[in-house]
Amino acid sequence: MIARDRRARLSVNAVFAVQGLCFASLVTRVPQVQDAHRLGDGALALVLLAVPLIAGVGSVLSGALFARFGSGPVLRVAQPGVCVAVTLIGLTGGGLVALYAAVALFGLFVGAVDAGMNAQAVAVERRYGVSLLTGFYAVWSVAGILGGLWVALANRLDLALGPGFLAPAVLGAAVSLAAGRGLYRKDEEAAGPSAEELRAAARRVPWRPVLIVGTAMGVFYLADAVISNYSAKYLQDTLDGGDFAAPLGYVAYQVAMVAARAAADLGVRRWGGVQVVRLGGILGLAGMAGVVAAPSAATAIAAFALAGLGLSVVAPVAFSAAGRVDPTGLGVAVARLNVFNYVGFVLGAAIAGALAPAGMRPVFALPAALVVLIIVLAGGFAPRPAAAARPGAGTDRPSGAGAGAGAR
Repeated sequence: MIARDRRARLSVNAVFAVQGLCFASLVTRVPQVQDAHRLGDGALALVLLAVPLIAGVGSVLSGALFARFGSGPVLRVAQPGVCVAVTLIGLTGGGLVALYAAVALFGLFVGAVDAGMNAQAVAVERRYGVSLLTGFYAVWSVAGILGGLWVALANRLDLALGPGFLAPAVLGAAVSLAAGRGLYRKDEEAAGPSAEELRAAARRVPWRPVLIVGTAMGVFYLADAVISNYSAKYLQDTLDGGDFAAPLGYVAYQVAMVAARAAADLGVRRWGGVQVVRLGGILGLAGMAGVVAAPSAATAIAAFALAGLGLSVVAPVAFSAAGRVDPTGLGVAVARLNVFNYVGFVLGAAIAGALAPAGMRPVFALPAALVVLIIVLAGGFAPRPAAAARPGAGTDRPSGAGAGAGAR
């Protein structure tokens, strides 16, 4: 199965890349979307809030579908849907109804893709038996950098939203369709327990470790939502960075994420997930504080990079931890944990919308303070592994510090 696992790993990398490209291409053009639809800050906050709310629904629905079909088939349908939705957002013109419909479609598919790609990533990590999750997220960040740079160029060329979104969407759809054939099937994700055994095992997936790492991950995604949605607006409107510089805060954030995630798997294997997440929380707190206090666009861009360096490790190590407490091997715990992604994004959008009238600095101040929770909850990133759904199932799961459990 070595060749099969390598093909699955390549496909999962491709899926993460498409998601990072599409997401970055959209969020770094938030100021242009706001201008095109003549949205006030309050209306913009509602649009941004709609995405994680509907994505949470998509994630929950996909979790139910995983148990029946596996995450691979769901992912093969949902990710091209994300690309279509991004294109539609660029073609909505000035119509608010069309914009909300396209945003709702985007959110629904994004939720399904996020849950599916993480479930596939956990399955790959199980088969390899070493920490791999942060590497997949590094690929996501590399693609996000490319998406942000594309938007900087599109802004410089004064491209309309339609053509600006169409290019990454077409590329993403092509890559996603090609990668879909290499994803794991349902029988490859789990070791073949019966439907009755799977339902019983799903009921045994413990909530407590998921809640602990989920809370920390929710804080990360809250901060990530504010950075993703408002970094360009902060640089452009508050710090007078201009159209070209506006996407560069997000680009710097993702560049730092790539650097951290490229090394984080080695760190998890050597020191365990607890120490990696704790150090990441400290660096993330320093970076977010620097964003709030930044006197210039250049300083803020550097602070966004520091925040990305620290916060980048939280989500992949959290998903790895969730995979260890799931006896089904079908991503039940991953789908549960993924809900905290959208809880964080919803809170981030709501907080930003409420604080935006007071200025952009307060928008970043509250997430900065909440990052302390990541440091406090880092100890929860070493859960006890769950028993497999039946004897012999899931025996190829990660073990030891390499799986984020730490050597105790």
